[in-house]
Amino acid sequence: MSSMMKPHAVCIPLPAQGHINPMLKLAKLLHFKGFYITFVHTDSKLYPMACHDEPTRILDLPELCRAMPVEGQRSFRDLIKKLNKASSWSDVPAVGCIVSDGVMGFTLQVAQEFGIPEMLLFTPSGCGMLGYLHYEDLVERGYFPLKDDSDLSTGFLDTVIDWIPAMEGIRLKDLPTFLRTTNRGDTMFNYNIQAIEITMKAQGVILNTFDELEKEFLDVITTKFPQLYTIGPLSLLQHNMSTTHHLDSIDSNLWKEDKKCLDWLDKREPQSVVYVNYGSLVIMTKEQLAEFAWGLANSKYPFLWVIRPNLVDGGEEIFQMKISWRRQRKRGLFLEWGPQEELLKHPSIGGFLNTLWLEFNFGKHL
Repeated sequence: MSSMMKPHAVCIPLPAQGHINPMLKLAKLLHFKGFYITFVHTDSKLYPMACHDEPTRILDLPELCRAMPVEGQRSFRDLIKKLNKASSWSDVPAVGCIVSDGVMGFTLQVAQEFGIPEMLLFTPSGCGMLGYLHYEDLVERGYFPLKDDSDLSTGFLDTVIDWIPAMEGIRLKDLPTFLRTTNRGDTMFNYNIQAIEITMKAQGVILNTFDELEKEFLDVITTKFPQLYTIGPLSLLQHNMSTTHHLDSIDSNLWKEDKKCLDWLDKREPQSVVYVNYGSLVIMTKEQLAEFAWGLANSKYPFLWVIRPNLVDGGEEIFQMKISWRRQRKRGLFLEWGPQEELLKHPSIGGFLNTLWLEFNFGKHL
């Protein structure tokens, strides 16, 4: 099929590792099915994420969310204009659809201006998505904002929420954590409410899950979003593509991978190693880092721990911890970033510690 005859999809994720990964997988699958793909990465002026040569910089997510609806929308509009203009003199087809991250909904206004249909890909689980759907209810029922900081430690977060369909018995602390603030104007909490409101105007919603896993949650979500498409797990779908496909060479890591850890794992017993990775955004206090460190030490299990240079604000705490933990070297390995999917499907990995929803990988149970 010639390029001009292919449908042209523009895919734009939030510029964070856990959002780029599923969007790139979806883009590859669409290309494999015959789509012409434009994959959009956010300009560095809006994205102060750690670069390989600036490893201690931290992404200011609230600031990014404040900037994107204005600066991001302007630049995205210019991009769509350029792509459509290019279709008049090159073999690039005109943009036929947009697949945007669920929290990049500012693109929807641009899509409407050009008469282009847009779908939104949400990266949380169906259960997590259902939690976001009820953020506004938390405000109306007086659960948000927290009355004061003591609510974080006095048991208030153990309050049972019994009015969310399909989530009977869930507690406040089980819902997406942006609610843990005393600030009614909190950027992240309100940004997620706005994202849900914008989603109502999209042509459809895509979730990286499958019906058999989360049917009770998905049934509730479809009452809000009838055009709901569950297409996960994306990792398995991509894995089932032709192994000789040229898309295998396209990767999405924002950090340089250390693949020497695979040799280390090859020398461990099957399902014996705890893999720890808190993703690309989480920032810990030095006290939290120490708690996890001693928990791993006391577990007596071999562990592989991904510790970004900016995991602790200040960085030097990580350096000192690595020095003091040299005695754990025989059963523990530290690295700054690794090939996550290769690690998860490695036979030596027996458990995974993470803060976020993660895709099921290659039929392996962790």
